[in-house]
Amino acid sequence: MLDPRITRLADVLVNYSCAVKPGDKILIEAIDVPHEFTCECVRLARAAGGHPLVTLKSNQINRALMLAGTPDNWNLIKDVEKLRMENVQCYIGARGNPNVSELSDVPADKQKLYESTVWKQVHGDIRVKKTRWVVLRWPSPSMAQMAQMSTEAFEDFYFRVCTMDYGKMSRAMQPLKARMEKTDRVRLKGPRDTDLTFSIKGIPAVCCDGRLNIPDGEVFTAPVRNSVNGVIHFNTPTLYRGVTHENVRLVFKEGKIVEGTSSNTAKLNEVLDTDEGARYVGEFAIGFHPHITSAMKDILFDEKIAGSIHFTPGRCYDEASNGNESEIHWDLVLIQRPDHGGGEMWFDNELVRKDGRFVTKDLEPLNPENLT
Repeated sequence: MLDPRITRLADVLVNYSCAVKPGDKILIEAIDVPHEFTCECVRLARAAGGHPLVTLKSNQINRALMLAGTPDNWNLIKDVEKLRMENVQCYIGARGNPNVSELSDVPADKQKLYESTVWKQVHGDIRVKKTRWVVLRWPSPSMAQMAQMSTEAFEDFYFRVCTMDYGKMSRAMQPLKARMEKTDRVRLKGPRDTDLTFSIKGIPAVCCDGRLNIPDGEVFTAPVRNSVNGVIHFNTPTLYRGVTHENVRLVFKEGKIVEGTSSNTAKLNEVLDTDEGARYVGEFAIGFHPHITSAMKDILFDEKIAGSIHFTPGRCYDEASNGNESEIHWDLVLIQRPDHGGGEMWFDNELVRKDGRFVTKDLEPLNPENLT
């Protein structure tokens, strides 16, 4: 018997996130996920009048392709996937992973080749800009281990997080968007030596309410490119290109990362030296999903942690552009709740969040008890 939670999740993706309409072509890209889920997405997409197209992929096979990849090879794959993406109106990317470190031994230049072809030219230039899309992780024992939960408990957590009332969340985040778009100076204070200032003046704020990512729960913008000064010391582990980093600490001067350290400083700086834009920041976001409270080294979850912010070396988004271009986009998360050392967020010298809780009346609906 099909787990009813799978049907609920597929319904959120097809009918809320992608809002499939009669005649829409929808690409379902399933990477290491159960066929039952993919079949249910197909069924509901067709029930909505859409025309589903399915691509099945494997992280293990993608690793083999990266290791063997040449520019000609990846350009061929890019051309094939580009043609497919150009011919759909909607996209669901369901991404499982039996081993989160599958790419850890792929050399950086091999990963960069994939990122500059398929990822940038198919997903960055077409999928993100020209389709109604949503991406999500699929729960696996590997994710449960990172969350330090049993497989059963993690699955319950996963479906609770992914099928919450995103419409209610969407309404509650509108005042935060309005405040951010009126703000010039932001100051972040936190545990250890975190004290960071920057401007977000003139850059749009974008609500993330379940239409692009599942799970969701953030409002993002970008700092004015040269305005970032100070220190930020992140207190969550992060996984990038298959490598785990703890205690990432970045020092900024006039927007540029002039010093970066972590539990793997060499690998950190290898990423930051990818190109000029990798040492500048392309995103500043505020997370508030009420059911996500701890980091699990999966950024689609971690960037929405209640009481968190994330700050992102690398490429900015077109919807909130500060002009920074890069091959990378690395979301790094700082939790400001008391159980993680506390912290403060100031907008134009007004305290708007303290120890992870919004303290102004217009933003109180985003506190956890008001979203559940």
